[in-house]
Formats: sequence, structure tokens, C-alpha cells
Amino acid sequence: MSKLDLYIGLDVGSVSINLILLDEKYHVLEKIYLRTQGKPVAILSQGLEMLRNSIPAGCSIAGAGATGSGRELAAAMVGADVVKNEITAHGMAVLQYIPDAQTILEIGGQDSKIILLRNGVVSDFAMNTVCAAGTGSFLDRQAARLGIPIQEFGAIALKSCSPVRIAGRCAVFAESDMIHKQQMGCSTEDIIKGLCQALVRNYLSNVGKGKEILPKIVFQGGVAANEGIRRSFEDALKQPVVVPEHYDVMGALGAAILAHKEMKKGRTTRFRGFLSMQEDFTARSFSCNGCANLCEIVELSSCGNIQARWGDRCGKWSTAARAAQPAETLI
Repeated sequence: MSKLDLYIGLDVGSVSINLILLDEKYHVLEKIYLRTQGKPVAILSQGLEMLRNSIPAGCSIAGAGATGSGRELAAAMVGADVVKNEITAHGMAVLQYIPDAQTILEIGGQDSKIILLRNGVVSDFAMNTVCAAGTGSFLDRQAARLGIPIQEFGAIALKSCSPVRIAGRCAVFAESDMIHKQQMGCSTEDIIKGLCQALVRNYLSNVGKGKEILPKIVFQGGVAANEGIRRSFEDALKQPVVVPEHYDVMGALGAAILAHKEMKKGRTTRFRGFLSMQEDFTARSFSCNGCANLCEIVELSSCGNIQARWGDRCGKWSTAARAAQPAETLI
């Protein structure tokens, strides 16, 4: 294989860490999904080592992008060239592969969001990070309670002939209602279908409230693997709902695309190389008492040296300590 410039996309969230390896034509060479397990530094290092083993001989990393709630941490560890929020990253990925999309429904493990695309740009969005009833963790909890693998949830839901109605505005009430339906003797498939419909109602009445949901509608995030949820969205919206090929890593995909676009401006990548992941990274947080904001500052250190700080509103603690060593010398 001839020498290629490759691009890395990282999406670091509270539940999962997603990594993408992309070529210049936006072909996905490798994608990795790992559970964060409350250890983002260790799991990210593990994921990058796995990604390193997927790089074809003679190829080099020409750029790296980071997104997700832990994007600052990822950017400091790898030396990312682009650091963007999830809305921008998800929008970029969808527009690249489904250019006529106008609505993105995204449901992850801990949050959910809706993104409206108009004329090829993000025009509006909304997020839900408060109630678990509209997220994947809600389904995980109920699947565990029913003793059913979450991977089988969608297929079982499609067998339902008479789904029960389950209160979906609150995760606690939904669970109580589900137990009540079990005690009434309702079938498992009808209960599961009811749970899928409850999650969709919660999403549309909270995240999607007041939003003009126009086709083409794209459904992504980890929950998009659940066919029962997709069908429930189609029933509620009376519109087809498309699940893209890389639905589970669209944030990382968008970050890699953004990195490619940035590096085409003639910049030299800041990517620190895969060997840098062998360093002993440690993170700590502290409160700044400099003003009434009382910002919580996160500090990342390696080998006794401070690599980055973030979390301050005024910039007092922030640092741009990122190495600019070429990637090919470190792979």
C-alpha cells in the first residue's frame, strides 16, 4: 500500500470512548468503541494503542481531532489539531455522508441531542443531560431488570402485537410502571416495545420540543443499534428514519474530518505520536478562588510536567502546552 496521510478522530464521553482512523477520501480504515469505565486516561491510551496496530505500513498521522465531554483531556494527551463540541462534530459527519439530511436524532448512554441542519449548516440544536429516561442508560437499566441482553432489546420489541403504554417522563416512574405491567401479566415483548415508545415520547417532548423535524431524518448514537427505537421514531414522526453505517462513532468521525480540513490549510500537525501514550498521565482537579465563579480547574500532568489545564472562564490557568513533534517520528 502506498504512503497515505491518515487522520484520527477521538470522541471521549462519560460512557464510551470512540476512535476513528480515516484516510483523505474519508474512508474509515478502523473504528474502535470502548467503555470509559471511569478511567478515561487509561482507556484512551488503550484505544490509541489498538489504533496504532491498525495503521498500514508506511502511513503517517497527518492530523487529529477531539470532541465529546472529555475533548480537552483527549486533546492534551494526543496533541489534537482541532477541538470541537459534539454538535459541530456530529453535524460535520452527517453532512459529509448524508448531505441532504435536515434532522439528526442522537441518543447516547448519558445524554441525547437533536441537531437541525439547514442549507448545509447547523441551524439549531438542543440537548438533554438531566433526565435518564431519554437516554441509553434507561434502556440498559430496564434490560438488566428484565434479564435480557440489551443487544436483543430491539428484536424482541419488533415481536410485539399490543405494546403497553409506560410512563416515560421520569426514569423512576417508568420503572415503577414497567413493574406494574409485569404484575398484570403483560408479555415481555409488549413491555419492551412500550419502553421503546416511552423513550421516544420522552425525547420528542423534551429534546425535540418546539423543533421543526424535517426529512431526511438521521438517527445515530449507540441507541441507534436498537431497531425497536428506530421503528418507534418512524411511527411517531410518520417519516422514514435513516441509521448511517457508522452510527455509533459519528462524533469521532466528524472530529477526524474537521482535522483533515484544518490540516489542508497548510498546518503542521501537533499530534504527539503513539509512543507518547506510554507516558504516565495523571489528572487532578482543584477550585480556583480568584473570583466568585469558583471554577473547577482540571490539570493534566505527565512525567512531573504540566501538559494542560482547562475549566477556567477567564484563562488564568489555561495553557497551550502541546508538543508539535511530527507524527511520523513517533509512530
